[in-house]
Amino acid sequence: MGQADGFLKFERDLPKKENVEDRIKHYEEFYKPFSKKETKEQAARCMDCGVPFCHSGCPLGNVIPEFNDAVYRQEWKEAYDILSTTNNFPEFTGRICPAPCEGSCVLGINKPPVAIEHIEKSIIEEAFANGWVKPNLAIERTGKTIAVIGSGPAGLAAADQLNKAGHSVTIYERAQAPGGLLRFGIPDFKLDKSIVERRIQVMIEEGIAFKCGVSVGDDISADELKAEYDAVVLAGGATEPRNVPIPGRDLNGVHFAMDFLSSNSSRVQELKRENHTGKEIEEIWATYKNVVVIGGGDTGSDCVGTSNRHGAQSVTQFEINLKPGTHRSHDNPWPEYPFILRTSTSHEEGCEREWSILTKEFVGDGSGNLKALKIADLKWELDETGNKSFKEVPGSEREIPCDLALLAIGFLGPEQPLIEQFGANTTNRSNVEANLKDFKTSVDGVFAAGDIRRGQSLVVWAISEGRECAASVDEYLMGETTLERKDNSMLAV
Repeated sequence: MGQADGFLKFERDLPKKENVEDRIKHYEEFYKPFSKKETKEQAARCMDCGVPFCHSGCPLGNVIPEFNDAVYRQEWKEAYDILSTTNNFPEFTGRICPAPCEGSCVLGINKPPVAIEHIEKSIIEEAFANGWVKPNLAIERTGKTIAVIGSGPAGLAAADQLNKAGHSVTIYERAQAPGGLLRFGIPDFKLDKSIVERRIQVMIEEGIAFKCGVSVGDDISADELKAEYDAVVLAGGATEPRNVPIPGRDLNGVHFAMDFLSSNSSRVQELKRENHTGKEIEEIWATYKNVVVIGGGDTGSDCVGTSNRHGAQSVTQFEINLKPGTHRSHDNPWPEYPFILRTSTSHEEGCEREWSILTKEFVGDGSGNLKALKIADLKWELDETGNKSFKEVPGSEREIPCDLALLAIGFLGPEQPLIEQFGANTTNRSNVEANLKDFKTSVDGVFAAGDIRRGQSLVVWAISEGRECAASVDEYLMGETTLERKDNSMLAV
């Protein structure tokens, strides 16, 4: 694929970034242009490796060597046609996916992997620029109707696929605008909301209806939906944030990360302040404050970047786990996703990072406001069975200044009232019970996909599950399906 000696001739390269001093003054995407010639050279690095493990690394099963080859030959329309057979929204994954495909790249065994994510983004942007992404207005309708609850990536993908199959789809979204975490949780400097709006508009023109500001269970009941539609897809995500039940949790200045990010996204988009669940939230600012982000994942990193744009006095990020190494450990071999130390663009903008830290107490100033955190160091140990446990390091307890603490420690699962209204069975982790074979819940005609079924996960997994679920719904309604499917044995539970 590509150029026979491309992986020897060209080094991995990516678009350059705007200087930190400039980019923290705005919320726009900050990568500089990358020429087609430069992207062609990156595609040329894709080898004729025999067994392309990038296929299995990608939850969508993207046909990566083939679209790399098309880009190398500068056949951009062909590349788009290949990419769009497996991925409904490359403009999202090309910006915010952690790229497990690159972790499985054969070249990545002993060299930097192929820049697959950048190539994917380049393909879809070229497609939009040339007008190749356009509504299909010649869809033959089946007469079947489907309600999709939730307009995050799983709901959007399911709706897009079902619409292509000719069904009439209505998406119910309790927030004021569609997109879910794509709109309210991911900062604009990582995913400009014009990119989301651009895709939503294509879907509307294709006939998909969006009913925003409508909370299923409150404004319309589960029974009403089941009576009105031939099938229902639950794609409401895992929106119940994990809390920290320690002293001082109720102090002013302690917030869930998603409320902080949603507050900022609403302001940047000039929308009323609400989070991705449609709940009104207060305006939260990090300006002139000592900010501590508790949690070391992507959401925590987004809080770091947003705090720096607010003009925080200091930003610190805590992680309870051990500091990862810079290279794969012996128990994390290729082609598994590499669990290594990652420095995001937000970290580059200014952040103190500490690992193996336990937050013990939020300390108040006597007036109900947060002024400090009581923390301690941890020592991690392995027992004889290989299980990790930690102990507090004696004498390490201390206080650090903190005016704003942001809890970015993940989500417990979906909110239960909606599930209870539908009467769907749940797993022992409170997710909707639905298998990978057909995505059916315990309620006839009701399906589930994305985080509401699998728990907190990645955007790329949500899109994958939305697509697979759509094929099952189509088969349920029509007796067979023409929608693309991948081998479900490749999908993780």
